Order: sequence, then C-alpha cells, then structure tokens
Amino acid sequence: MTIHVVRAGESVGSIAAYYGVDPARLAADNAVPAGTALAVGQTLVIRFPRQVHAVSPGETLYSIAARYGITVRQLWRNNWSLGGGEAIYPGQDLVISYFDEKLGNGVFNGYAYPYIDPGLLNSQLPYVTYLTPFTYGITASGGLLPLEDDAMLAAARQRWTRPVMHLSTLTESGQFDTQRAQQVLTDEAVQDRLVEEVFQTILRRGYAGLDVDFEYLPGDLASAYAEFLSRLRRLLHSQGLFLWAALAPKTSAGQRGLLYEGHDYAALSAATDALLLMTYEWGYTYGPPMAVAPIPNVRAVLDYAVTEIPSEKIFLGVPNYGYDWPLPFVQGVTRAQSISNQRAIELAVEHRIAIQYDETAQSPFFHYTDDNGTVHEVWFEDARSMDAKLRLIAEYGFLGAGFWNLMRPFSQTWLVLDSLYDIQ
Repeated sequence: MTIHVVRAGESVGSIAAYYGVDPARLAADNAVPAGTALAVGQTLVIRFPRQVHAVSPGETLYSIAARYGITVRQLWRNNWSLGGGEAIYPGQDLVISYFDEKLGNGVFNGYAYPYIDPGLLNSQLPYVTYLTPFTYGITASGGLLPLEDDAMLAAARQRWTRPVMHLSTLTESGQFDTQRAQQVLTDEAVQDRLVEEVFQTILRRGYAGLDVDFEYLPGDLASAYAEFLSRLRRLLHSQGLFLWAALAPKTSAGQRGLLYEGHDYAALSAATDALLLMTYEWGYTYGPPMAVAPIPNVRAVLDYAVTEIPSEKIFLGVPNYGYDWPLPFVQGVTRAQSISNQRAIELAVEHRIAIQYDETAQSPFFHYTDDNGTVHEVWFEDARSMDAKLRLIAEYGFLGAGFWNLMRPFSQTWLVLDSLYDIQ
C-alpha cells in the first residue's frame, strides 16, 4: 500500500499510470466518481495486486475463494467494489491477493445505529470481526429499552461478522444518565432485573458477548461499577461469552471530572475481557476547531492506559468522521456539524480548496467560504491519519480497534486497515 497525496494538475488516470495500476479500480477503491476533479492534498490509497482472477461463466465468489484457498470475506476485502455482495459477472477481474506487508493480526469492532444504510453496512462488515449495534438502554426499574437490530444481525451473520450486544445508560430521552447508572449500581433489585434481562437477551438473540458503556459516573461509584462488571463477566463466562467495557480517555489515575472519575482503569481491567479506549472527541460539536483525535493526545492516553491494563486487552478507539465549524468560534454559541470524511473531501473539491495536513496532530484540515460568506474550518480523517492511528495497535501490542462509527461512508478507512492487518 502507498498513500498518495494529490498534487495540482493530477487526475485519477495520471496517478494510476504513474503507479501502474488499474484506474477504474483506483477510482472505485477510493470512492472517486468518474470524471470528478480531485482536491489538492486529497489522499488516495494505492494497492498493488499480486494475483488477479478473471471471472468465468458459472463461477461464484464461493467457488473462486475455494479455488485459491481464501475466504469469501477476504475476497470482499480485496475488492471494495463488491460492496459485500455476491454479484459478479464473466470477465470481471477480482483481486486474490496484494503485495502487502502486514503488521500482524487484529480484532476489529464497529459500532452502528439500527438505521444505518443496508448497502453501507454490507460493504463494511467484511472488515470487522464484530458488529455492535448501538444501544440497549436501561429503564428506571432495570428493564431494557428495546433495539430494532434484526436486520443488522442478519446482515452480520451473512458476512461472518459476530454480533455483540451493547448496554449503556442511555434513557428514554436518548442521553447518558448518571442517576440511571446509580440506580443500577446501588439498588439490588434493579441490578438483578437488569442482569437477568441482559443475559436472556444475549442467549435469545445469539450475541457473542456484551459491551458495556456507563459514562459520567462519579468517583464514589467506581468500585460498584467494577463489581457490577465482574458479576456480568462471571455469568457470561458460564456460557462461553465475553465482556467488554468502554473507558473515558484518562491520562492519570486521579484525573478530575465526571467523565473520568468513575472509571478505575485497573479495576475495570480485572473485571472484563477487553476494554475500548474512547480516544476521540477532542475536537467536538461544542468545542473549538481542532482534530477529533490528535495523535499527541491519543498517545498520552495510551501511555497511561498500558500502566494499568495489559496491552493485549485494549481496543484503540478510532473515529470515522470529522467536523465542520463556522467561524469565528464563540464558546457556548458555535456548534460544529458532524460530517463524513467523504463529505469533507467533497467540500474541498466543490470549493476548490487545497487540503492541508497538521504534522503534529497528524490530521487533515482546510478552510472554505460558503455561499453566505461565512468562513468554515474543517477537520477530518484521511488515509494518512488513519494509517497513523492504526499503526499504534502494533506499536503498543493492542488487541485491535473499535471504530466509532460505521454510519458514514469512507472506503479509505478499510483499505488502510486491510493493508496493515490480518483481520480476525
């Protein structure tokens, strides 16, 4: 894999010719519509096929995979344009393998809401080991708020991606609720009901495990939270199932703030099988313009985490989105719009703006002026920033990564991931 940064005057055709690759595949892989201009500073992921198969009449993905001793999932990953589907045609070229030097193996999880576009979900499922529909909330009496995830579970199983149940303290209002968490952690009857409903739901719906996300816990609930997770883990292990939990991005044990104090890294490590570090949202809706996950900030969290948690139990949190801020930024007034990485690139193309790259944050950004004369600042992720983040998995010896989230299209995330790791 090579990550190419577009220069003035370049096109998909000229770039493909330079690297000796198929321009149609290059465009399809990077979601560049035919005839579309490129933005200066835009990234393209260049992959170099080692072996290509021309489809013959009567062949299927399954017969082709069997012929070469690979999985259908790998065929999907090698051929983004298939979209996780089975439709192929005679004469079509399918990549069997690439000249990639992998950094190692990894376990990868993706979060998504039930209203995700089915085609988008199908295209991404081959790149993740697990799919975690977001989320089962909790009622005041310890019951579960329902989640309509039947279609997601069916799509996941059709592509050999294992589903994971997600439990959070989201209430009927759709917000994380500290009081609801306190009820679960301090009221025995409420907790008993919740544990039983969670366990029966996992068994009935065939989830591979449980992922718990209790946020905004005060420090005096830290021990109770760890004990609650330990209880869940013992119950899940009795059925061969696993337990994960999400962690606020702390840089020290005594870090102040409601987001951090209830998450005791060492205690939660002992209570679970794996932990997700939510290493994103430094740049966020109500904050000043900046990268969503600046590498120095991410590293500060990782360097602390590995002092409390075995590295092989850690999922790196990876954002798959960006933000668009109208300027000037006014604290308490300005609200950034969350956008896809693909939309960020489209904005740069539409406004003929060169994309810049912050070498410290290792994140792309640019400014543009809208039709009303308002200047905007955009920070997002591209192939370079994804590469920088995903390489941290091998550097620190992590289990893998959790992607927040799968709701917006950006093929380069998956091209980079598959180039760097063997996806379990």
